[in-house]
Amino acid sequence: MLTFLTGFATGGGLIVAIGAQNAYILRLGLLRAHAFICCLLCALADAILIFLGVAGLGALVEANPALLSVIRFGGAAFLIAYGFFALRRMLKPDAMNVADVKAPALRTAVTTVLAFTFLNPHVYLDTVVLMGSISASFGDERWLFGAGGMTASFVWFFGLGYGAQLLAPLFRKPMAWRVLDGLIALVMFTIAASLLFSG
Repeated sequence: MLTFLTGFATGGGLIVAIGAQNAYILRLGLLRAHAFICCLLCALADAILIFLGVAGLGALVEANPALLSVIRFGGAAFLIAYGFFALRRMLKPDAMNVADVKAPALRTAVTTVLAFTFLNPHVYLDTVVLMGSISASFGDERWLFGAGGMTASFVWFFGLGYGAQLLAPLFRKPMAWRVLDGLIALVMFTIAASLLFSG
C-alpha cells in the first residue's frame, strides 16, 4: 500500500503542473464540452507511458546499478529544477483567463488534447524516464508504484475536467495559483531529497 501511495504522490506531483494540457482540460470543463473523452485520453496516455517506463526502463535500470545512480541523480536534478520553476510561478502568478467562447467540435478537442499530450517533451521525461527509473528502486513492487502513478492521472484529469465549474471562481485569483504552485514545489523538492538521500 505504501508503494502504491508513493507512486500516487509522485505521479500526482508531476502531473499537477499548470501547463497547456491542464489549462485546455480546465477550459473544456468550464465549457462543459467533451470533458469525459478528453480526460480519458489524457489519463490513458499517461497510463501507457508509465507502463512503458516501468516495463522497459525499469528492467534496464535493474540490470545496470551504475545506470540507476546516474538516473537517480539526474532525476533529482530535474525535480529540483521543476520545483524552482514552480516557485518562480508562485512569485509571479497569472490568473487563468477563460474566455466565454464557443465550445470546440469533438474532433477539434480530441486533436488538440492529443497534440498537447504527445508534443510535450516533458510528458516523456515525467512518465517514461522519471516514473520508470524511480519504480526500479521498488523491485518486484514497481508495478504497484506504476499503478499509483496511473491512478493519480485518472484522478487528476477527471477531477480537473469535472471540477472546473467549482474551481473557476477560485482560479481567477492569483493567490490560488500561488498556493498550488507552492505545493507543487514542495512535492518536487521532497521527492528529489528522497532520491538523493535514499542510497
